Amino acid sequence: MSVERRASMTVHAPGSLATVQDLGRPGYAALGVTRSGAADRPALRLANRLVGNAESCAAIEATFGGLRVEFDAPTLLALTGAPLPAALNGRAIGMHGPVWAEAGEELSLGLPALGLRTYLAVRGGIAVPPILGSRSTDLLSGLGPAPLVEGTRLPLGPRPEDWPVVSQAPVAPLPEIPVLRLHPGPRDDWFDPEALRLLCTSDYEVTEQSNRVGLRLAGPPLRRRVSRELPSEGMVRGAIQVPASGLPVLFHVDHPVTGGYPVIAVVDEDDLPAAAQVRPGGLLRFRLATGPG
Repeated sequence: MSVERRASMTVHAPGSLATVQDLGRPGYAALGVTRSGAADRPALRLANRLVGNAESCAAIEATFGGLRVEFDAPTLLALTGAPLPAALNGRAIGMHGPVWAEAGEELSLGLPALGLRTYLAVRGGIAVPPILGSRSTDLLSGLGPAPLVEGTRLPLGPRPEDWPVVSQAPVAPLPEIPVLRLHPGPRDDWFDPEALRLLCTSDYEVTEQSNRVGLRLAGPPLRRRVSRELPSEGMVRGAIQVPASGLPVLFHVDHPVTGGYPVIAVVDEDDLPAAAQVRPGGLLRFRLATGPG
């Protein structure tokens, strides 16, 4: 076995929540398995490109910083997503660029000043066993590796032949209040005519009850005009389901594949990474999309 195949990193502290994520498990909804995967996929893809990996390689999704890991072999790493202070054996390092780590060095992440999820990619990717073609942790179904804890050892995959050609990636700052485009339906006709207008003209706060399954929002309640029960039907990431309270729930990466409350609208797929970076207490705004969904 080569030295590269034996390379690994060990978690010394996971922070609030750290999981292994890649681009998920598309195509298994009929089996009751949602796609899952990185909540901020563009950030995951960028982190992988910065270390020369395929964009689909598995990395660590660190929620609200606090992660500490040690490398047992020299490796190239990159941090993307929510910006935070980071250090390698006490030496400050930056975001959005490749950084070389020697064997035995420890990477420590501070707390993000803005945003919620930071991605750590290492050259070769994380090589935990795939399930249904993905190494992602799905917190709702339990598929994939368990959330990281102190002492978790993560094997690294074979290093790619090519090296990254970018030393620093330009990245736009995260918006303080993301504006998410909405495609009405499929059950917008179950609501008062004013409900969609209210949703698109009000600020909604992401509550502490939010997680990778869904963002529970606080704000003006959305009133229904149809009160009868709705048989469970298929759900997608980005669906805004409205329970009896009238307070919307934005389905997130680990959402259930079915739901029994009407969906007033669906957030545009391209805007979901911005929603993934809103921490509890942060605000979201919605606007009607002008193009096709």
